[in-house]
Amino acid sequence: MTTTRTALLTALTMLAFAANAVLCRLALHNGAIDPASFSSVRVVSGALMLALLAWPHWRRSGLPRADWRSAAALFSYMICFSVAYLWLQVGTGTLILFGAVQLTMFVVALRRGEHFSALSWLGLGLAVLGLVYLVAPGVTAPDPLGAGLMALAGIAWGIYTLRGQAVTDPLAATASNFLFAVPLVLAVSVPFIGRLHAAWPGVALAVASGAIASGLGYALWYSALPGLKATSAATVQLSVPVIAAFGGVLLLAEPVTLRLVLASAATLGGVAIVLRRRAARG
Repeated sequence: MTTTRTALLTALTMLAFAANAVLCRLALHNGAIDPASFSSVRVVSGALMLALLAWPHWRRSGLPRADWRSAAALFSYMICFSVAYLWLQVGTGTLILFGAVQLTMFVVALRRGEHFSALSWLGLGLAVLGLVYLVAPGVTAPDPLGAGLMALAGIAWGIYTLRGQAVTDPLAATASNFLFAVPLVLAVSVPFIGRLHAAWPGVALAVASGAIASGLGYALWYSALPGLKATSAATVQLSVPVIAAFGGVLLLAEPVTLRLVLASAATLGGVAIVLRRRAARG
């Protein structure tokens, strides 16, 4: 029963994480909301959901001190993620995001003195090659501005993840970081006050992204983690770009190009090699 519960929670979490990209692209593609408003609604609704879930912990221990660096990393991810999807398809954006997150974490591991085997270096090179091929100039290449912003979103999320590795209660810490990110994401909307627009469908999609795909998604993930090995937890996330790409095809009729397929195989395969080698060594 424990294995079945872990598998179910993990599957639901991966669907939730992939849904964030689909929901954002749906909202922006239809012009139902602008990126700044989408980010604001997503962060506020996510903060409310996570605060509700973390309230029992906060009643016992009190609110934690503000971690403004983590909040800034979360804010940077949210803004770059939303704006990037003005130009990117779901599958392409998710692959760039995922690749940037993993490469950021690998680079930090190397800087901390972790030894990579020859096979790990091969996997890392393959992952980088896949991303370079994806964004290389060509007929089916993604918009360079969108790709650059999504890469920045991935770097920000990688930094946020690394900063969260030492926390003792990740759900309470995530809830706090969402709360502290609210004034940041609202402040960035002020310069664009005259361009903000949000129809109810766009607001609903942003709330679904914040409260359900993000808030409940993180709660499910932290519930599943005790039943997963560290490497299994990292490896299972390889499914997120694939799930997101299928969501883009089904809900937005986005084409699956040969470039995306080859880049996905190289990037996800390369990351999988590195994760496997690190697990074998550990």
